[in-house]
Amino acid sequence: MILSQVVDPRLVTIRRGGTLTDADHHLLALWAATCAEHVLPLFEAARPDDPRPRAAIAAARAWTRGEMGMMATRAAGGHAMGAARDLTGAPRHAAYAAGQAGAVAHVAAHDLGAAAYAIKAARAAAPAELADKAGRAECRWQRAQLPDPVRLLVLDDQRLRNDICWSVFE
Repeated sequence: MILSQVVDPRLVTIRRGGTLTDADHHLLALWAATCAEHVLPLFEAARPDDPRPRAAIAAARAWTRGEMGMMATRAAGGHAMGAARDLTGAPRHAAYAAGQAGAVAHVAAHDLGAAAYAIKAARAAAPAELADKAGRAECRWQRAQLPDPVRLLVLDDQRLRNDICWSVFE
């Protein structure tokens, strides 16, 4: 569970009563896609013939360019999550990261899902004694990728939702 029961209006688009601009929504989707793509090789090493997670990341990017509708992008995210179901560890988390990236087109708050699952994938891919260090490194890398216009929003959201995101943003 990565979504809060209390909806943050900063993560709801203006047309739906929140304060999030379309431009910032797109930036969140692009950042989520970048986070998911960073760990995608962990999935593809386990399932090289399954295109669903990569397709979800591509769909998220296509949505930001206006080349794909929200429903199709969200569906691509769902298919990526389907690719994760029978896996464990790093490949599973990487596929879920891609699925969450695809879901950002529907609900912007899924951006943290993509980031959190990517951190979980990095942790799971590392030897047990280095898992925490790998997770922290992945979190730092993700934060370095944050676009300036949404940086403070994402960092504050990480603080607010860290507990429901497996405390990966510490």
